[in-house]
Amino acid sequence: MARHTWESNDPLMYFIFLERFSERSRVVEAGTLCCMSEEDYLQQVANDHPSPRWLTVTMIGESGVVKVDVNVLQPLDRKKAALLLAVPNPTERLGCFLERGLLEQAIQAEVGQEVLVDYGNKLHPGLLHYVGSILDSSALLPPLYFGVELEGEGEFNGENDGTYKGVTFFKCKKNSGLFLPFNKVMFSGNLSPERQSISTDRINSVMPGEKVSYYVDDSLKRGTVIVTSDQQCDGFIEVLPEDGSQDALLKVSLDSILKEETLSKGNEILGCNLKNDSIETDGAQDGEDLARRPLEVNSMVQIQYKEGEMAHGIIRWMGNIPHMEGTMVGVELDEDKGCTDGNLQNHQYFVCPPKRGLFVKLRACRPDTRFLISRDAEPKPLAHQTHNREDGAKVTEKIPPLQGSAAVDVLLGRMKGIQGHCNSCYMDAALFSLFSCSSVLDSLLFKPSSCLPDGHIQRILRENIVYPLRKTGFVSANSVMMLRQQLMEESQCPSFTTSEKDPEEFLNLIMHRILGMEPLLKLQCEGQKVQDCYCYQIFIEQQSAVTVPTVQQLLEYSFHHSNLKLAEIPSCFIIQTPRFGKEYKMFSKIIPSLELDITDLLQDSPRECVVCGDLATQECRECFKNIILSDSGFKQYCDVCAKQVHLHQSRTSHKLSPLRVPVGFKQEKDKRPPPIPRETLELFGVLCIETSHYVSFVKYSPEKGSWMFFDSMADRYGSVDGYNIPEVTLCPEVATYLAAPVKDLSSQNPRDMKGVAKRLFCDAYMYMYQSKRMALYK
Repeated sequence: MARHTWESNDPLMYFIFLERFSERSRVVEAGTLCCMSEEDYLQQVANDHPSPRWLTVTMIGESGVVKVDVNVLQPLDRKKAALLLAVPNPTERLGCFLERGLLEQAIQAEVGQEVLVDYGNKLHPGLLHYVGSILDSSALLPPLYFGVELEGEGEFNGENDGTYKGVTFFKCKKNSGLFLPFNKVMFSGNLSPERQSISTDRINSVMPGEKVSYYVDDSLKRGTVIVTSDQQCDGFIEVLPEDGSQDALLKVSLDSILKEETLSKGNEILGCNLKNDSIETDGAQDGEDLARRPLEVNSMVQIQYKEGEMAHGIIRWMGNIPHMEGTMVGVELDEDKGCTDGNLQNHQYFVCPPKRGLFVKLRACRPDTRFLISRDAEPKPLAHQTHNREDGAKVTEKIPPLQGSAAVDVLLGRMKGIQGHCNSCYMDAALFSLFSCSSVLDSLLFKPSSCLPDGHIQRILRENIVYPLRKTGFVSANSVMMLRQQLMEESQCPSFTTSEKDPEEFLNLIMHRILGMEPLLKLQCEGQKVQDCYCYQIFIEQQSAVTVPTVQQLLEYSFHHSNLKLAEIPSCFIIQTPRFGKEYKMFSKIIPSLELDITDLLQDSPRECVVCGDLATQECRECFKNIILSDSGFKQYCDVCAKQVHLHQSRTSHKLSPLRVPVGFKQEKDKRPPPIPRETLELFGVLCIETSHYVSFVKYSPEKGSWMFFDSMADRYGSVDGYNIPEVTLCPEVATYLAAPVKDLSSQNPRDMKGVAKRLFCDAYMYMYQSKRMALYK
């Protein structure tokens, strides 16, 4: 059967939805594919110069067309679109697109290549026989599948012999063939022998792990051979200096190398100076029990890295390496403690980020004790537990929030933060944002238990979640499940342990009903009683003049629209963005205000005249939108300026309201009033939601670039019986965009933003501000 020519000229342009999208009664899931003709695209661009805001696209796999915001689309070439279309679940498809690495490998895959196949919850070796469509080739875009012959233990456990619906695409043994989407095939690490041609004699002249001496500027240096790179064929190798004079690898000519000694026979690790004698465990009995557990590809393991320090990672490859005894494994480490990207001796055994890969002998690995339960462990009372995790350690000592380098040291990396499980991301992200690097709500943890009917919930929050997070940087899903179970009982809501909630629902429940905390906000509408609340939802009319607002602008517009004032300065101000549910956002992009000025939002605070800067005595609500008088929304004036401003014919009908002037600021004759203070709050956390999944950004230091990104379900180990892998990463690119002028940010295309910055600007759900001064009193 003829294969499709993917490189042919295609008149269509393809896109993937990055977000869930609603149009009238129709809902399009994130990960859905669509297309439009290039001619139509160019025409829409011409009609909507300089760039289109909306595109009318045709759904692939569904009927009809939709008009969609261009910011939720990401363009694809035809082959990538066909590969992704073979993945049936839109959510899984979007994840495959965002990961990119596997997709790029799939594009480069060739017939005859050895692969690993994810089939029947196991990995099987296989041989790639076919790449192409197996469905109706006349379809708008035929999905692209991989025809694989299973080998080894998987032989005869497949589904066909290379024939699908009566059409033979390749030939193999009976019941040994499979047609799979690309995300079920691992392409790296098992390349065919024909593609492994290297100069064996030359490479084996110096092996990874060998101690060598070499000359640099006539000075004799010592080091360890790390990775024999492609350049060795040109007479160079890579060496890690022992004297610490180089932070990176040094390329050294083979002509200047003197072998000193090979590593001792007991050394199990290639490429890094790691300790690998005995692997310490928490007790001999547990150690013996864990050591008997079989290790395989995708097993989580630990390796003795230095004295008293473990390196943790995932086995990505297992097999034999020429001229090396015993079974070897390639491990992708959680942190940059390795020395390769999966390449050894000019051969790419697996793929991982640079300095994350490590090749070790299998016997140097032990199962990661963070994920194992000893045989004497008590059964866990989790009704919905689907992962093999032990309860997080209970910490009773008081641990302050993490700041600066301490936050980076403790929190950064994989298996860091709060582990997600059963739709808990809303709670994980909220708790991480509020407690990891801030103490503004620590009063929740210390309210006397005698005042609380539910003191045990406070203890769980304090000793099983907040303190372990601050001490070790990790909270297990079981600890969060303990809290969720107690909240389920107290709220009498059976879905609290299984379903996703809104963060404000969780915060209101735990702060108000459970811990009886005093409301964070006291709001007053003119002529009415003070209203209490814990989170503030921004309500605002669509402002045609404000297309990309700042949080400061949104808050001022909202307070003006509802005629509200703050009765007192809050220690913590939690603001919800103007959106409805998880789908509809009033603004496609919002610029976070690092500092929130609430001076003009306070009921009885002294305020400056927007014209002369003197003490204001009158306010005009009708001048609010006048940007000529002042950039700020609220307009207040001293008596003189109020009279002059409202002499203008367009403002003669405005009604002025008197302001209450605090006693200490009343102006005495011939004396200027004291300087008027500005009351500001600082941003310390942002919750974002994309495709029904919450993540968070946290500022961990006063330094501008000190931002970290947390995802409680960044990765997953296993399927139904697996568990989620949380991850905390640094995102200094966020600070770069926040420091840019508002005008530049307004015109910035979110798709061009680096790193995770797009999520902060486009997916914000809740902003968290704090007043460290007021937190001392509340």
